[in-house]
Amino acid sequence: MTGKASIDKPWLQHYGNIPHSLEYPDTSMWEIVEESAKKHPHFIAYNYFGKTATYSELMRQIEMSAKAFGALGIRQGDKVTICMPNVPEAVIGFYALNMVGAVANMIHPLSSENEIKRFLNISESKLIIAINICADKIKNIISETAIEKAIIVSPKDSMSALLGIGYKLTKGRKIKTVRHERFITFREFMSYAGNYIGEFKHKQNGNVPAAIMYSGGTTGDTKGIILTNLNFNVLAIQSMTWANCFESQDRILSVTPIFHGYGLGTCIHAVLWKGMTTILLPQFDINAFHKYLSNYKPHALVGVPTLYEALMRNKHIQSMDLSFLKLAASGGDTLSISRKEKIDVFLKERNANIEVRDGYGMTESVTVTCWNPDHKTKAGSVGVPFPDVNYKIVTPNTQEEETYGVVGEICVSSPALMTGYLNEPKETAKTLQTHKDGALWLHTGDLGYIEEDGFVYFKQRIKRMIISSGYNIYPQSIENIIDSHPDVMYSTIIGVPDDYRGKWVKAYIVLKNGVNPTEMIRDSIKAHCEKNIAKYAIPKKFEFRETLPKTIMGKVDYRALESENITSMGE
Repeated sequence: MTGKASIDKPWLQHYGNIPHSLEYPDTSMWEIVEESAKKHPHFIAYNYFGKTATYSELMRQIEMSAKAFGALGIRQGDKVTICMPNVPEAVIGFYALNMVGAVANMIHPLSSENEIKRFLNISESKLIIAINICADKIKNIISETAIEKAIIVSPKDSMSALLGIGYKLTKGRKIKTVRHERFITFREFMSYAGNYIGEFKHKQNGNVPAAIMYSGGTTGDTKGIILTNLNFNVLAIQSMTWANCFESQDRILSVTPIFHGYGLGTCIHAVLWKGMTTILLPQFDINAFHKYLSNYKPHALVGVPTLYEALMRNKHIQSMDLSFLKLAASGGDTLSISRKEKIDVFLKERNANIEVRDGYGMTESVTVTCWNPDHKTKAGSVGVPFPDVNYKIVTPNTQEEETYGVVGEICVSSPALMTGYLNEPKETAKTLQTHKDGALWLHTGDLGYIEEDGFVYFKQRIKRMIISSGYNIYPQSIENIIDSHPDVMYSTIIGVPDDYRGKWVKAYIVLKNGVNPTEMIRDSIKAHCEKNIAKYAIPKKFEFRETLPKTIMGKVDYRALESENITSMGE
């Protein structure tokens, strides 16, 4: 290895004998799911509140949906928006669109009315498949879009008859039926399949766009990220190979939503490629977490750190045997060292012979490209890169490579990189850069460093770094210290604007169950900080909260906390 902080992976053999390189099918996504169905026709592909579909049944549903799309005039290259949580219709619709060669525009069902309109228009979508809670918003803006029909789905549509009645009498009562001349139900949509005659299975190369997903990108603005068939196929094979613990028919709890790369790429596509069962949950209920575990006994949990917070807070799980778990994966947000240690102890005390495995990735690379190896995790690290993935650290806003241990911008080279941002050529050129080595590199906008053993360490977003009196302060480092206090569940650090210092540091803290926010606790946490943090980086103020605001993806919304402080300063 050279003295530069890049990785050429001779160390991969030391972590589970994972090969340096893997083979990826140059095909459409639906083709590798179809291949899986041929191998495992009678295995369960998905489980939705106890109602299941085998792989052969799933493929029949996908084919019928593909014909229905064809009957509605959807052709290769057309865009169709999916605005759905994790329900069977979302999975079926996604692969059906892939089968006809269309591009799925994946958006969050809690998006605002104007956001939905924007996403429909910038993608030039012809149809939308949406959950019924969005119907009113869609009705209000549909005339300002090119949408020809809106296929409206209820969460009860794929439930058993008994559960469907229960849903209608409870949560369903709050959702009014919205009618519009362009609205049809999913059942009506599927009935169009009988009207289509002709070819509907279109095989495509891996480099053809398959989906548009939305993320903040490197500037914080919401951008459409164009991902190909190959991007998803690469992610499926890499993640399952690196997980190194699954067999066909294993079950994964699909909590992370399908409109996110983590959910679609890992919990759906990778699972179906492997012949496993995805347990679809349209909405994660913290209070029902113990029921998910006892009813389904999933072999894998995949989610953001707040999923594991819910795991430890649920009183019904305290005495539960979790030995059925083969994997606990965390991503999408930072996992502090002490928080990881608490989760690991919790799992071990309940007979789960695993550690939570942290990783790193971006929607611009579908999701994870770097992950801790099985039983070889390193505290504070996001792991080592997947096969066929390279990392390097550069001086921010340059292509100049840093040496090992030096903090700089994380850059990633991978066959899973996006083709670019939708209608954003300047941002694409800024984010995807060809370096002197001839490789295409994703400039992540994140700070981190690499050690000589190949382990990568994420510090934080470049924009989240706090500069106070000329000092660079890294919020995650302070969070790691505060989270290690025995009374703290988790914390978030922000910078509050200050005319003299530029910014000063403020800590928001959620205490463990049963711990009250007294002055004694505050003094204890402050003393803990003074012992472990440089004086210039010690929080000036500690504020206790029962919970912290979350983004729609379940991450702690530090921007909302920053906005609170700007607002209070102006009052």
